[in-house]
Amino acid sequence: MLFFNEFCSNTYAGSGNQLYFSTNNEIKTGRVFYKISTGGEYNYSILFSNIIDSTYSDGSLCHKNYICDSWMIHSAKIGKCKNMDISKSYSEMIMGEDIIVDEFKEITFAGLTAKKVMPGEFFSSDPIKYNFEKDEFICIELTFSGNCIPYHEESMMPVFVKDGEGWKHSKHMPFAGMIGCDRAVKTKVAYIGDSITQGCGTTPNKYSHWNAFLSEMIGEEYSFWNLGLGFGRANDAASDGAWLFKAKQNDIIFVCYGVNDILQGQSEEQIKKDLETIVKTLKKEGKTVILQTVPPFDYQGHHIRIWENINNFIKNELKDIADHIFDNVQCLGKEDIPSNAKFGGHPNDDGCYVWAKALYEDIKHMF
Repeated sequence: MLFFNEFCSNTYAGSGNQLYFSTNNEIKTGRVFYKISTGGEYNYSILFSNIIDSTYSDGSLCHKNYICDSWMIHSAKIGKCKNMDISKSYSEMIMGEDIIVDEFKEITFAGLTAKKVMPGEFFSSDPIKYNFEKDEFICIELTFSGNCIPYHEESMMPVFVKDGEGWKHSKHMPFAGMIGCDRAVKTKVAYIGDSITQGCGTTPNKYSHWNAFLSEMIGEEYSFWNLGLGFGRANDAASDGAWLFKAKQNDIIFVCYGVNDILQGQSEEQIKKDLETIVKTLKKEGKTVILQTVPPFDYQGHHIRIWENINNFIKNELKDIADHIFDNVQCLGKEDIPSNAKFGGHPNDDGCYVWAKALYEDIKHMF
């Protein structure tokens, strides 16, 4: 896509496609808020995908590479939010009091205010110039309808849909795949993995997940695209579908998988094969790959042995294929039982900072 030649991510938020929903023939309007990571005036273009990225839960509800049907964007605009009150839960927030959005600008698609989204389509809005300060929120407002619209069930971001009584917290709206801006950067960095990479387990809307901290440490010369997704597994990415396609549009890719593969019953040999496939596929595209071990997750029974064997495989076998290996167990696992998570299976804010700091010290020579 030509989009990737000009635009790069300008938020640390993770927002891939997990499931799909229907508006039941109604036209809905929703808003989702993404914190801007680098301030300045740039052209913005919002990227969308009509493909499910990964397998959700046990796969009974949706699976990787599912092609969603056609749906409709009736109108779209972006606005600016400065006063987000993160002390409240999303269900307690009130639009106009806790969240004030202004400076709205209409966005178009190929010059049109409406867009019919085709099955399996990647598409982006026309560029529009906007000036955001660092840590302000960009509000994406869409009016939409359809019977198979992809969305992000485990979103960590503020999401609201308008009903007869006003704006209500609801995740049933389309999410942007990337908040793209035409900022010139030294290198494009992506993080691909599961909910731990996405940021689940940290304080909602605080942007305290490990790769948000790491991105701040690396600095604004680079762009950062969080492709972490809840329930995601190596087997999904290894299929080389829409999810890995996004990762390939970057120069340096951090890869962290395995928890869901283990917990959902994937065999040890299959997990090893999938991790190797991901690394080799990215390396074939000329990318720099920083591979991490499978994080601790309070594994039980035979899962402990599988986890240990996979991490030994990563450290001993994949080190000759990936550009760098980082063993996150040294900062996340308990000293007496490394398979148990010191900061929770989904590391909390403190754990993510410890992780990011250790990882930064290990890879800063690569930047």
